[in-house]
Amino acid sequence: MTKKIILDCDPGHDDAVAIMLAAASKEIELLGITCVGGNVGLDNTVNNALKVCTLIERTDLKVFSGAKKPIHYDLFTAEYVHGKTGLDIKGDPIEVSSSYKAQEQDAIDFIIETCKSSNDQIYLCPTGPLTNIALSLQKDPSIKKNIKEIIFMGGAAMCLGNTTPSAEFNIFVDPHAANIVLDSGIAMTMMGLDVTHQVNVNRQIMNYMEENNNKSSKFFSELMEFYTIFHKELYETEDTPLHDPCVIAYLLDPSIFSGKLVNVIVEEDSELTRGETVVDWLGVTNRKPNCFVMDKADDKKFFQLLKNKFATLP
Repeated sequence: MTKKIILDCDPGHDDAVAIMLAAASKEIELLGITCVGGNVGLDNTVNNALKVCTLIERTDLKVFSGAKKPIHYDLFTAEYVHGKTGLDIKGDPIEVSSSYKAQEQDAIDFIIETCKSSNDQIYLCPTGPLTNIALSLQKDPSIKKNIKEIIFMGGAAMCLGNTTPSAEFNIFVDPHAANIVLDSGIAMTMMGLDVTHQVNVNRQIMNYMEENNNKSSKFFSELMEFYTIFHKELYETEDTPLHDPCVIAYLLDPSIFSGKLVNVIVEEDSELTRGETVVDWLGVTNRKPNCFVMDKADDKKFFQLLKNKFATLP
């Protein structure tokens, strides 16, 4: 059965790959792409979503503009990873067709309306800060019954953070939103740095993807060539984690990942540990498990899936 999803993102090179993977998969009905301020400001994340859909010749996909900033904090961005536009590449820039624009409707209203009007349950797939999802749940809590699962990229269970020593970027940006979502009672799956750092891109993977010999797979390599620069310097490695597509890969083939149902709470206000996902892996508290946290990934299966799906794109 086709899974109906809303992809909530802040493109971002790895978000771009997530959009392409979702669009390439017949098992998924992509109801809309909602954008949030995150990797870069909102105007750029919206424009980047339009660019990716243009490149893969899917200007039928609806893109929505959402929250500009987190619920309580100023927006913290990651141009130092993704470049000034959020989707910098070495090749020619992508031109968006003048007739292809973001929808007039606000992303939060779109999420609410789509959940309420759907006869089937919907998967929400956030790959950026959780602001849009939290604001939707606050504005109309009744949508919970129409949400089958929220699969989010964010957090670090048993590994180092990538923005502070203890916090992953998406959760650091809007920790209050993360707690609202985690407290919602909706089935929740966390694709944190524990698994995304097991799914790494290097030159061999780029060559493997380019064997498809199509525009989208070539674009994948162009994206990765820029995206890997930051990681090579920070981690002193040739391997770069491909975070956001893990969310879509999990929907397509859950057997790629494994983990455990545990309690997760986010530190909201500490100057030292803001955005830390406090994951009770051993069950040492009496807090009720609220999130399935993934900690293992099969990278061979992941990249085989990615290559096969990208082969169907232009």
